[in-house]
Amino acid sequence: MQLIMTHENADFDAIASLLAAHKLYPQAMPLLPRRVNRNVDQFLTLYWDALPFVRPSDWHKRKIERVLLVDTHALNSVRGVVKRPSVHVIDHHTDYQPHERWRYQVEAVGATVTLLAEQLQNSGLALAVEEATLLLLGIYEDTGALTYDTTTPRDLLAAAWLLDQGAVLAVARRFLNLPLTEKQYALYDQLFTAVTWHDVYGQSVAITAATAPDDFDEEISGIAHRLREALTPAALFMLVQLQRDVQVVARSASDKVDVGVVAKALGGGGHSRAAAARVSGKSLTAVTADILCVLPQAVKPLAQVADLMSYGLQTLRPTVTVAEAAEVIRRFGYEGYPVLDPDSKQVVGLLTRRAVDRALSHNMSNLPISRIMKSGTVTVRPSDSIDHLQKVMLSEGWGQIPVVAEGDQTVGDRTVNGVPIGIVTRTDLLDYLFKPGPRLAEPELRQLLMERLPPPLWALVRAVGEVAADLGLPLYFVGGIVRDLLLGQSPTDLDMVVEGDAILLARQLQQRYGGEVHAHGRFGTAKWTLDTAVWQAVLTGHPLTPLPAHPGILAALTPSSIDFVTARTEFYREPSALPEVTHGSIKLDLHRRDFTINTLAVRLDGAFLGQLLDFYGGQRDLAQGIIRVLHSLSFVDDPTRILRAVRLEQRLGFHIEERTAELIVNALPLLDRVSGSRIRHEFELSFREENPAPVMSRLAELTVLGHLHPDLTWTDEAAAAFARLRPLLQDPFWRTTQEDETPAFLYFALWVTPLAEPLQAELMERLRVRKMTRLDVQAGSQAWAALAQLPPDARPSQVEKALRPYRPRVLLVVRALLTDERLIALLERYVHEWRGVKTAVTGNDLRALGLKPGPRFGAILDELLAARLDGRIADEAGERALLAELIA
Repeated sequence: MQLIMTHENADFDAIASLLAAHKLYPQAMPLLPRRVNRNVDQFLTLYWDALPFVRPSDWHKRKIERVLLVDTHALNSVRGVVKRPSVHVIDHHTDYQPHERWRYQVEAVGATVTLLAEQLQNSGLALAVEEATLLLLGIYEDTGALTYDTTTPRDLLAAAWLLDQGAVLAVARRFLNLPLTEKQYALYDQLFTAVTWHDVYGQSVAITAATAPDDFDEEISGIAHRLREALTPAALFMLVQLQRDVQVVARSASDKVDVGVVAKALGGGGHSRAAAARVSGKSLTAVTADILCVLPQAVKPLAQVADLMSYGLQTLRPTVTVAEAAEVIRRFGYEGYPVLDPDSKQVVGLLTRRAVDRALSHNMSNLPISRIMKSGTVTVRPSDSIDHLQKVMLSEGWGQIPVVAEGDQTVGDRTVNGVPIGIVTRTDLLDYLFKPGPRLAEPELRQLLMERLPPPLWALVRAVGEVAADLGLPLYFVGGIVRDLLLGQSPTDLDMVVEGDAILLARQLQQRYGGEVHAHGRFGTAKWTLDTAVWQAVLTGHPLTPLPAHPGILAALTPSSIDFVTARTEFYREPSALPEVTHGSIKLDLHRRDFTINTLAVRLDGAFLGQLLDFYGGQRDLAQGIIRVLHSLSFVDDPTRILRAVRLEQRLGFHIEERTAELIVNALPLLDRVSGSRIRHEFELSFREENPAPVMSRLAELTVLGHLHPDLTWTDEAAAAFARLRPLLQDPFWRTTQEDETPAFLYFALWVTPLAEPLQAELMERLRVRKMTRLDVQAGSQAWAALAQLPPDARPSQVEKALRPYRPRVLLVVRALLTDERLIALLERYVHEWRGVKTAVTGNDLRALGLKPGPRFGAILDELLAARLDGRIADEAGERALLAELIA
C-alpha cells in the first residue's frame, strides 16, 4: 500500500500537493499531518466532504511499503510504515541532502503544486471547482500571489490552467487573508512593540520576540504576515516562545535577503522568501543572537550607484566644436558625454549623440558644444541608492549621469567638491531593474574559489581583495579564469582587473606585504613580484591557511607574480588593425573581449567576493556549450578571433553558434590584412593544445586554411602524423631532447614538411616564420628524403652519416612522418644506439702523430667511426691498427 504525506504545520501548498498527488495516484492514501495552519484548517472544515483526505485520528495501522512525500524531504513517523519503505519525493525546495535509496523529483519552481498541476494537465485529468481552488491557493500562498522572485513562468501557466478548471479567486482571497483571532491580536501587539531594527549590508531587518501564553493554540504564520505588512522591512524574523520551544517564522520582501539560509542554520527549512524553524532548549535571547550571527551570510549587499556605474569616463570641454565631438562619438560610441569646466573640473552639462546628430544635420559643425548641450550640474555619488538615481534620471531627463567622488578633491591649488570619476546610464539602471531573459542559477563562486584554489592562493586572493576594498577599488577575475572555474577546472593564473587605479592597488599591496612592483603608467598596469617574505606575510595574516610542509610545495602551488590591469576599452580605427586602448569600466572591459563565455567576471573585493558579473549572456552560452561573438563586427575588428573561436570550440567540446559561423565566413577575406606574425601566433597557440588535429580539421572545414593559400589543405595523412606524435612526446628520450617551444614547432613542421617546396616556402613567408624554424623545416624535408634514399641493406654507418647533421627535434618530425617500418627501425636505432657511438681516437691523437688539421682529419675519423658502427673493429686496439693502415 502507498501513503501520501507532507510536513507538519502544513500550509496550502502542502495540503494542495496532497490532493494533487492523490489525483495522480488514486490508489494511494493522502494522510493529513497532525497540525495544519489555521486558514488551511478553516478551508478543510468548509469543504471536507469534497476532499479525499484521511485525518490522523482516523488512521488505522496498515502495512505501508511505499511513501510519496510532497512539499517536504522529511519522513515523519507513522504507524505501519515498514523500516525501509520505497520513498518518492516531489518538492520545490532544492536545498536538501538526498537519501541514497530515495527517488527525487525536485525542481526550482514557486510551489510544489506547480509540478503536480503540470502532471495533471498532461494526464488530461479534470478537477472539481473545490479541487482547483485548493491547488490555486497552494500556488498563490507560496508565491505571494505570483509576486515573489521565486515565481517562475511555470507557476503562472499552472495558475492559468487552474483558473480554466474553475478555481474561484474570491475564495482564494478569503482564505489567504484571514482576520486575526483575539489571542493572535494580543500576541501581535507584544511582537509589534518588541521590534528591533538591524542594518545588514544596507538592508533593514526587523527582529521581534515574545512569549505566548501557555494556552495559546493558534497558528502564528498569519501574525508574521500582518507584521510584515505593517513594518515593511526587507526581512522579518518573528520569534515566539511556545512553552519549551522557540518557533521562528521568517519572511523576506527582498531578493537580497534569503531567510531560508537562517532557518536552515537553526535546524529548520523553507525557501528564500518564507522559512521557519522550531528551536528546543534555548531562550528567545539566545535564538536572537544565533540569527544575528547568521544574518550576514543570508544578506547580499544593497545595490548602490557604485554597483551599476562605469568607472572612468570620456568628458568634453564646452569649447569643443560639434565636428570634434562627432569624431569622439564615432570613436568611442557612447550615447552621452559629461561636459566639464576646464578650470573647476565641475560638470556644467551633458552632450548627447542625438544633439550632435541634429546639429550636424543643420550644418552647425563649427559651433561649440556649449550651444547644443544640456546645461546643468546633475550628478550622483557612488554611495547613493538606486532609488535616488532613478529619481534624478526621471526629474532631470538625463540618460547618462556623471558619478562624482565622495567628499572633496584637490584640483591644482584648490579644493573641489565632487570630481567626476565615472558614469551611470539609463541602460545600466534598466538592466538592473528589469534584466530580460531567464536567470540562471547563481553559482557559488566564493565556494568554488575556495575549493579550486590551493590554500595559499585562496589566502592571497582574500588578502588582495581586502586591500582593494579598503581603497574602494572593485577587483575582478575576468575571462578565461572564470570560465574554467565554472567548468570545474582549476585556474591557471591569478591576473586581476581593477576598476580604477591598478598601480595604486599594487603599491598598497607592496607597502603592506612587501615584494617588488613594476608599473607602466601609460597602460595602467602593474606586476607585483611575490617572494617568500610576501607569502609568509600573507599566510600569517590568514592563520586558518596551513603553511606547506616544504618550501618546494609552496613554490609549486603559487605564482611568482600577479599582473594587475586597469579596466579598459578598445577602439579599432579600421578593420583588422591593432586596437587603440583607453581606460574604462569593467563593463566596457568585458565588452572588448572576443566571445561571450570569456566576458564573465567574478568580483573579489570585500563583501562582494564571489559576485558574478554576466552582462552578455556568458553563463547561458557556457551552459549550452556555445561559442558566440559579442557583436556582428567582432571578426571585422580582429579577424584572428576566427582562429581563437575554433581553438576554444575544440578545446571545450563546444560548437560555434550558427550566426557566429556566418560571420566567420563573411570575415575570411579580412585575414589578408592581418600580419603573418599575428596569424602564426594563433597557430602556435593551437599547436600547444593537448590535441591540435581537430583544430586544424575544423579550420580546413571553415576554409580558413584555403584563405591563407589556395593550395593549403588538411589531409588524413597529416592527422595521422599528429596522432603518431602524441605518444612519442611521452617517450623519455624524445622528451629530454626537446626545447620549451618544441611541441608548437613539431606540429607546425608535421603540417608543413610534406607540402610541395614552393607551397612550403610561400606559406612560411606569409606567416613570417622565424629563420631557425624555416631552417629546421627544410632540414626535416632533407632528413626525410635522406632516409628514403638509403639502400635496403643500408649499413649503420650509412644511416649515421645521413642523419648526423640534424637536430633531435628535426628527427622527431621525421619519425612522426614515417610509415615505412624499415625506415622507422633505422631511425629508432640511430637515435637510441648509433648516434651515441664515439671513436676512441680523437683529433688530438692525429695531431700527436704529426698530421696537420684539414679535410683529411674528418675523413680518417669518419672511417674509424664507420668501422666501429659496422662491426669491422670492436675496440681501441682495432682503431689504432686501422689508423696505421689509413695513415700508410
